[in-house]
Amino acid sequence: MKRTQSGITLIGFVVVLAVVGLFAYVGMKLFPMYSEFFAVKSALKGLANEPGIGSQDPVRIRSLFFRRLYISYAENVKEEDVKLQRTDDGWRMEVNYEVRKPIISNLDVVGKFSATQVLTGRGDSG
Repeated sequence: MKRTQSGITLIGFVVVLAVVGLFAYVGMKLFPMYSEFFAVKSALKGLANEPGIGSQDPVRIRSLFFRRLYISYAENVKEEDVKLQRTDDGWRMEVNYEVRKPIISNLDVVGKFSATQVLTGRGDSG
């Protein structure tokens, strides 16, 4: 009676390892993009909690926002990506930006991110 072995072959193992490696590599490229987006959202929420932010002028609001981003090492958001619109009780701040990271040769991964926050005169805490 002959027994047959079952399991993964060396070639199968190498293929599985290559697929897992590719996903890990892409994940390492994507993680900083999403980490930066969460820093942008956190900066917007922190800005909304500032007392009296809705009565500030747009230059001051932008300055406070970019200071918060500087602390978080967020470098892909540019001045032209931030839009402020006047509302009845303060400001509406929109941040729309795009991040492009090269993966392999001529393949890039592109992330488009958008966040909006209403900045009232009293802040969210008041």
